[in-house]
Amino acid sequence: MPYITAYLSTAIVFLAIDAVWLGIVATRFYRDALEHLISPNVNFAAAAGFYLVYCIGIVIFAVIPALKLGDWSHAALYGALFGFFCYATYDMTNLATLRDWPVIIVIVDVAWGTFLTGTAAVAGYFITRALS
Repeated sequence: MPYITAYLSTAIVFLAIDAVWLGIVATRFYRDALEHLISPNVNFAAAAGFYLVYCIGIVIFAVIPALKLGDWSHAALYGALFGFFCYATYDMTNLATLRDWPVIIVIVDVAWGTFLTGTAAVAGYFITRALS
């Protein structure tokens, strides 16, 4: 199995789409809702750790199984489910433990994580198939 191709293609797509979302589309939404919690400085090491580990999860739980089955819809479904469960765990934990964590952030962020992860898994599947 071409694991490196699957990982790199999935990670590049995930990072590119998330960069547009966080850097352009939803910047003001998150800033307005979480202004009281946002650090003035981004911890790039922590962000890199998240992206490195999370994309491994997408590949393990969605892309590789879909490649073995030869079915892109498996990547879409299991990528979306992986995104839903991971983002829901993060957001619901914050809702449960942090003061003033907005419910709208939970809704939008979980929907975004579901969409983004499913999309990256499908892209990783098709790119890996094309390059292998």
